Amino acid sequence: QVQLVESGGGLVQAGGSLRLSCAASGRTFSSYPMGWFRQAPGKEREFVAANAWSGGNTYYRDSVKGRFTISRDNAKNTLFLQMSSLKPEDKAVYYCAASARRYSGNLPLDEYDYWGQGTQVTVSS
Repeated sequence: QVQLVESGGGLVQAGGSLRLSCAASGRTFSSYPMGWFRQAPGKEREFVAANAWSGGNTYYRDSVKGRFTISRDNAKNTLFLQMSSLKPEDKAVYYCAASARRYSGNLPLDEYDYWGQGTQVTVSS
C-alpha cells in the first residue's frame, strides 16, 4: 500500500522560508514523476513544482520560479519543496503527488496516481 505523508507546513511571515517534506512508503519513486500542488480556499488545486525522475527534468509554476526548489532524497524515498521569499499569495494546502508511470515531461495533475493528505502553509503579511 502506497502512502505519501507531507510535513513541514506552518505559519511564517512574508519573506520567510519553509521546507516541506513528503515521505513515500510502499514503493520507490526515484524513476517516476513526483510533484507538489497547492489548493487555496475557494480555488482549484494547482501545479507548483514537479520532477520527472530523480536527477531529471524539473518544472515550476511561473510565480514560484527562483523562490521554490524541488528535490529528492532517494535513500529516504522523500520529496522536498524548499520555499523561500514566501508571499501571502502562497498560502494554501500543499499536496505531494507521485506517479506509477514514467513520464519525461511535466505530468498533468490528473495523471498522478498517489496523493498525500496535504499540509497547510500560511503566510502572514
